[in-house]
Amino acid sequence: MAKKKEVVKHSIEFGKKEKVLNYTCQTYQLSRPNKVGAVMALIRECQPKTIDNWEKWYFENAKTDGKNSFKITSESLEELGERLYEKITEVVIPEWQEAFNSLTKKDCYDYIYNLTINRTFDGFIREKSVVNDGLAKIFPEVKFEESPPELDHAGDIDYLGYVTENTAFGIQIKPVTTKSNFGNYSVSERMKASFDNFEDDYKGKVFIVYSLDGEIANKEVIGQIGTEIERHKKNARS
Repeated sequence: MAKKKEVVKHSIEFGKKEKVLNYTCQTYQLSRPNKVGAVMALIRECQPKTIDNWEKWYFENAKTDGKNSFKITSESLEELGERLYEKITEVVIPEWQEAFNSLTKKDCYDYIYNLTINRTFDGFIREKSVVNDGLAKIFPEVKFEESPPELDHAGDIDYLGYVTENTAFGIQIKPVTTKSNFGNYSVSERMKASFDNFEDDYKGKVFIVYSLDGEIANKEVIGQIGTEIERHKKNARS
């Protein structure tokens, strides 16, 4: 029997601190590409053999995404760490302490019930409205289908828009309340990888559509989807 290859892990374990660190980092977007660069794309470009190769290459080549792009340094990462500490100690801990002190058993029951019944129904109606009353009427030639549960990307793709029998673009629907300023929203590295995998499988891009009361809030996405549809049609003709 072949000996199982041992995978050496370089990640630091933070124990019980991990949850609060992760929550705060995600909430205040301190690990977004506009802060640390598109790290998965960077490491694939680097193709390092050792972590030392990667560390050296990262600091030589990494830049932040966005309009005000700048070269990333160990000092800029340390500054992000300082901001993380400030957010935890000055904002997160006081907020959580207040929540802990006022939390009741009824809050827990109401939360589970609301999450399971109310929010699920609201999300279902929102998706239906955005697609059936919006996209399907704007693009009648496209066949929109709900993402099947067995789809590898089902957690990130809500609907598929079939332009041809075998090619489709993806739609992810988010309520505006998930990000009040949705123009600055950027997907996580994991989600970006999921979108890339979808594009490999269906030859189409994934679009994030923001819903406000069942209407499409980011109107510019309509033009982007239209361009994508024409690209599919052109490829089908060639």
